[in-house]
Parts: sequence; C-alpha cells; structure tokens
Amino acid sequence: MDHPRPLPPAQLRRRCDPAGLDFDTTEALPEVPGIIGQERAEEAVRFAIGIRRYGYNLYALGTAGMGKHGFVRAFLERRAAAEPAPFDWCYVRDFEDPRRPRALRLPAGRGPQLRQELRQLMEELRAAIPAAFEGDDYRTRRALVERQYTEANERSFAAIEEQARLRGLAILRSSQGIGFAPLQKDGEVMAPEDFQKLPEAEQERLKGEMAGMQRTMQEAMAALPRAARQQREEMRRLDRLVTAAATGHLVDEVRAHWADVPAVLEHLADVEKDVIDHAEDFLPAPDGQNAAVQALLAGRGADRRPGRRYEVNCLVTHAPTAGAPVVYEDHPTHSNLVGRVEHVSELGNLVTDLTLIQPGALHRANGGYLIVDARRLLLQPLAWDELKRALRSKLVRIESAGQALNLNLTATLEPEPIPLEVKVALLGERHLYYLLAAADPEFAELFKIAADFEEEIDRTPEGERLYARLLATVGRKEGLRPLDRGAVARAVEQASRRASDNAKLQVHAESLADLLREADHLAAEAGARVVGTSHVQAALDAQVRRAGRVRERIQEDIRQGTILIDTRGQAVGQVNGLSVLQLGGYAFGRPSRITARVRLGNGNVVDIEKEVALGGPLHSKGVLILAGFLGQRFATERPLSLAASLVFEQSYSGVDGDSASCAELVALVSALAEVPVRQSCAITGSVNQHGQVQPIGGVNEKVEGFFDVCSAGGLTGEQGVLIPAANVRHLMLRDDVVQAAERGVFHVWPVSTVDEAVELLTGLPAGERGADGRFPEGSVNRRVDDRLTQFAERARSFGKGAAAAPAEAAKPAEAAKEPPPQA
Repeated sequence: MDHPRPLPPAQLRRRCDPAGLDFDTTEALPEVPGIIGQERAEEAVRFAIGIRRYGYNLYALGTAGMGKHGFVRAFLERRAAAEPAPFDWCYVRDFEDPRRPRALRLPAGRGPQLRQELRQLMEELRAAIPAAFEGDDYRTRRALVERQYTEANERSFAAIEEQARLRGLAILRSSQGIGFAPLQKDGEVMAPEDFQKLPEAEQERLKGEMAGMQRTMQEAMAALPRAARQQREEMRRLDRLVTAAATGHLVDEVRAHWADVPAVLEHLADVEKDVIDHAEDFLPAPDGQNAAVQALLAGRGADRRPGRRYEVNCLVTHAPTAGAPVVYEDHPTHSNLVGRVEHVSELGNLVTDLTLIQPGALHRANGGYLIVDARRLLLQPLAWDELKRALRSKLVRIESAGQALNLNLTATLEPEPIPLEVKVALLGERHLYYLLAAADPEFAELFKIAADFEEEIDRTPEGERLYARLLATVGRKEGLRPLDRGAVARAVEQASRRASDNAKLQVHAESLADLLREADHLAAEAGARVVGTSHVQAALDAQVRRAGRVRERIQEDIRQGTILIDTRGQAVGQVNGLSVLQLGGYAFGRPSRITARVRLGNGNVVDIEKEVALGGPLHSKGVLILAGFLGQRFATERPLSLAASLVFEQSYSGVDGDSASCAELVALVSALAEVPVRQSCAITGSVNQHGQVQPIGGVNEKVEGFFDVCSAGGLTGEQGVLIPAANVRHLMLRDDVVQAAERGVFHVWPVSTVDEAVELLTGLPAGERGADGRFPEGSVNRRVDDRLTQFAERARSFGKGAAAAPAEAAKPAEAAKEPPPQA
C-alpha cells in the first residue's frame, strides 16, 4: 500500500486572485436584488403568493441573519403594489345591542370620510335640535297641548264641584287632601256642632251624599295620571315630530354621499331613529351640569355623552392607490395580532365604548400580507393558537386573553368579527419548522409552502463576481466605502471558509454586513478612501481576538503542561485526537489525548466517557462501531476475547460526535499490536465498520488547533494532521498554516482508510490478508491478529480449567456412592 502524500500547499487554501476580477472597486458594480442564489426560495414565495387557496401560507426557513425578512418583504411589497387596495373597516354602534358593535365594510379610503361626516352631522344636530325646541312654533304647539290637558282637568273638577253644590255639599281643600262638607242655607260651610243638631235621618243622608261624592272625586283623581300620561305621550310625539323635522334634511345630505354603500344607508337610518328617540341628549343640561357627568350618574354609560354613541371607529383605512398592505408585526402578542378593547377610568369607573376598539396586525394586513417571526410568535401566550384560529375561520375576533381563558372580570364589548383574507409569512429557523410540522397537526394544514433559503452558492467565476456585486449592494445600503479588488478577494476567501467548503461561498447576510462595517471603520481610522485587503484582514483578526480568550487559555495550559499533549516522540496506545469547541459564534480546535488499554476479556470495548455520563450518543455510537470493525476483521472464526477501554484524557465537560472514532481505533490497534504511534501527528475523522474514514465537520479549526500547539513548541518538519480524504475540498486554512506547509515544516495528509492512517502514524505497513487468510509478517494487522489469537487461546484454556475443576471434585463423592468391596 502506497503511503498517502502530504497535500500541496495550493490545496490547503483556495485563493481568489484579485487579478481575475474585472473591476477596480465595488463602486463600479451593479447591485443585486435581495439575496443571491435563492432561486428555490423565490419559486416557493412566488407560488405561495400566487395561489389563492385555503392553507397556502408561507414558512420561510433558514439560519438567523440570512436576510429572509428583507427578501420576503421586498418580494411581497413588489407584488402588493400591483394589487388593489383592500376595503376599509369601521365599527359603529348596534343600537339594538350596544355591547356588540357592528362592522362596516367601506371602499378603500372612505372610512375617515364617514367618520368626519357623522361628526359634522352631530355638530349640526347639536345646534339644530335645541333651536327647533326653542322656536315659537314648538312653544305654541307645546302650550296648546298643555292648555288642552289643563282645561280638561279644570272642566272635570268644575263638574264635580257643581254636582256637590246641587247636593248641598262644598269641596274642602286641605294639606291632607280634598274632602266634602255640608252647606248651610246661606251657602256657608256647616259647622260640626250645627251638623250634630240636624235630625239623624238628615245626617245619614248627608253622610251618604258625601261618601258618594268622595267616590266620584276618587274616580276623577284616578283619571288624572292617565291624562298626564296621555299628555306626556302627546308631548313626546310632538318632540319626535320636531326632532324629525330638524334632523331629516341633515341626515339626507349625508345619505346622498353614500348611495353606493347600502350598509352605510342602513346605519344612517338607525342613527336617525336613535337621534329622534334620544333628542334630550342634544339639549342643554339643566343647571349648567356637564352632560357626560349626567349620563354617568344616570347609569347610561360613556357612550351616551352627546354624539359619542354615533361615533365611527375607523379601525383600518387604506389609500385607494396604495396597493395591498404588507405588515410586519415585530411583537406578535395575542392582542397585537387580533386587537383589543381598551378601558378608561371615569369617576372611578372603568368604562369603554366602540371608539376604544384597537386594531391588530391581522386587521391591518387584511386583504394583503402579514409577516411574523415564528420564534417570537411561539413565545407569546395564546398568540399561536389565535393566529391558527383566525386562519381557519377566516375571521378576526377581537377579544382579550382573559376572555380567551374565561378569566375576564370586567364587562366589555364584543365587536362583530371581521372577515379575513390574508397571506401569512412566518420567518424562522429550520428546527422550528420541523418541530411544528412534527408536533402540531394544524401546521401542515395552514402553512403548506416552505421556502428553504440556501446559505451557500457555488464558487465559480460567475459566483465570485455575483458575490462581489453582493458586497457592493450591502456597502451602498450601509453607506460604506467601496472595496478594492484585493479586499473583495479576501472577502471571497472568508466566505468559502465560513461555508467550510472551498467550492462554495456563504451568503449569510448579517455576517457579511458585520465584516464590511468593521472593515470600513478601520479604513476610516486609517484615513483610506477605499477598503483594502489589510482592512478586511484586520477586521477578521479583531473578530478572532475579541472571541479568543478561552482558546488562548487552553493553548497556554498546553504550553505549560497543564493539559498533556505531546508533539514529539512515540507512545503505544496513545493518539492525538482533535475536537472543536463552539462558543457563541466562534469555533476553534482543541487537541485531546486519546488513550486505549487492552486486556483479556469477553469482547467488550468500554467507552469510559459513556460510563461516567460524559459521552454523548454519537460518541458512544462511534465506539460501538470500533467493536464491529474489530470483530469483522479479526474475529470472524473465533470469539473476540478482548476487553478494551478508551478515554479522552483530561476531558471534564463531555464529549460528543464520532469525529474521533478513527483516532480511537488507531489507539486501540496500537495498544493491541504494541506498536508506538507518532505523537507529532494528530488525526481526525470518523470510521465505519469497513474501516473507511468518513468526513467530519470543523476540519479547518481542528488542523489550526493542532498547528498552534506545534508552533508554540517549535515546528520540527515531522508534524501534521491526518484528515479524511473527503474533507480536502473543505480546507480553507489560515495563511500561517499554508506558509508552514510551503516551508515543509507542517503537513496535512488525506487518508481514506484506517489502514492508511495506521501506516502513517506507526511507520509500519498495515498489511492485507493474503490467500491463506493470514496477514503479512511484521505488519500491524498481523500483530493485532496474533495478539487476539493469544487472548482467545488463553480464554479457552481458562475455560477448560474452570470446567475440569468441578469434574475432579465430583469423583470422590461418586466413589463414596459405590458399595464397599466384599471380603
């Protein structure tokens, strides 16, 4: 087997040649619309907007900071500008059920007009109605009605008085009421002593006459309330006629403007009828008392203040030429989505009316598009359920969270629901999309379209130029200095590194904008007109410096020997593995010593990390794969009589992932073969049961982490890192690593199989099984095979001894059972 050769320096970092860029600065480049390389997402957004069917709402998924919001919003605004403006929606009083305001749908832009016209109508009625009631005609007609009823009462009383006189009785008025007394012949009221002197028969007659007249008077008095009621009804009819006369022509003027909207005409008819029924609300308050205070003291509520009950709440209005609305709700709480009914304190009471109904985002976006951040939505109590409810029912119901939970203790309004026609675009990360799809059965019903945003584009000459245009676009939007070709080339290389693929470019909008802002700041401090390569590199170095405290402390511990890492010499069963630590947005490589120990056993490979609950499931999986590989290669015809233990030395915070499984397998093979491993090298990569080395993540950080350790102790020319061959395309190493490779003092070897790794790290051939089923003498695999054979034979010999001992011990007992010999 040929030993893999170190990668040439050109393969350690794919450079971007500034000379290949056909511009001097990004100032000369045209802008790009939105995010580049999002054809798939653009198709999904276009389809979701175009299809007008139930449930075809959009979920835009991708990494935070990708620029999904800007892309989706710009796309929706372009589409919405060509669509008609939706209806205005207003709330007005339902005079039959004031607790349930009615919703009026009006042509776009006409809601404020209705509100203003009704306000003006109320102002005119406040003047016209009092004037009508103060006119001579009204006073004359009122006086006539009053006189008619007064004269009727007087005639009735005069008839009773005449009837009493004819019977010899007089009417007496006192504080206790009206009574009757007999008259003397001279017409004077008879004194009580004179009445006693009359014959008894005469007294009885007069008493009977007085009792009869008392009954007649009582009947007349009983008729007075009926007459008064009739008088009041007549006065009310008069008041209604006067009010109707003062109101009708004013309302007709408003009707003329709304002949094309039947709902408004219906409401105006209700307004006119209610004004006639409550004309007293438009009259001056007695004694100069405030009418609103009077209404509250009378228990009639705040909406009985003059004109307040006829107010129009213009909930949502749109300019007729503005197109469809595009609304982004930054704080999607329950009330911010569906609206709320507010209360105010008046004279110590919480009161409300229809003017205190506030719209939600669904009202503002009705007829257009609503954009919501999925994570913020899911964090708000009841908000997600209320959004689903509105989309399912196609209605927006304004209610408080307390009402939704049946906890509302304050009497409030229940506005009529408003029909909903809206497209919702949720923006969120991928894990939220998959979580909702798995946990909420209604999610797939309501959000049928997923727009999956790409984070990378191909790094081709066209892709590099497109990326340069993206740099120009971001710079112009941010008001930054243009970049020269060298700065663009360095940014392109950094985009490949962020993508962890030298054939790709990461187009993460926020990271890109951060880099340009920081480079521009450094260029400004240097007094440069154009951002150059040095400014971009300085910005990158500053980012690493700010986040690198932990990395520097680990490197310092390695240099001081606190963390044991050897970069020289050889050791049996000991390999330098590589891992990556992710702290926030910063990742760096951390070398770790991996050791293996073997002994006679029953085939178990013990993962010490797992045993002490520091190993994750992926790491445990990798260890189990090692046992499968050993069994397949060395124990197909005999038991694997091995007990092995593997551990990450000085690991105190947990280990996960299988990227160290190749290093663990090399350590295990070294311990079995008793062959030392070069400590000047480190290895990363996962391995399968066939011994193939598989690619891993974070290859650049891992190589650089071991390089930093070696560089601190002095580069010897023998040091380097073994990586999976499939990871070669992911290499975008730092310049100092590439320069060390150019000088031949540091190397990166690609390996495809564990045998290649064993040969590089031990200096001995791995060996392949021959036709006789044996590995070549002197090979590492032969040593492993021989060692495992010894383990199997010892296990078998121990098994025989254990079985023989009980058999020998049983013989005396069996002999004792035989009869004694005869003499």
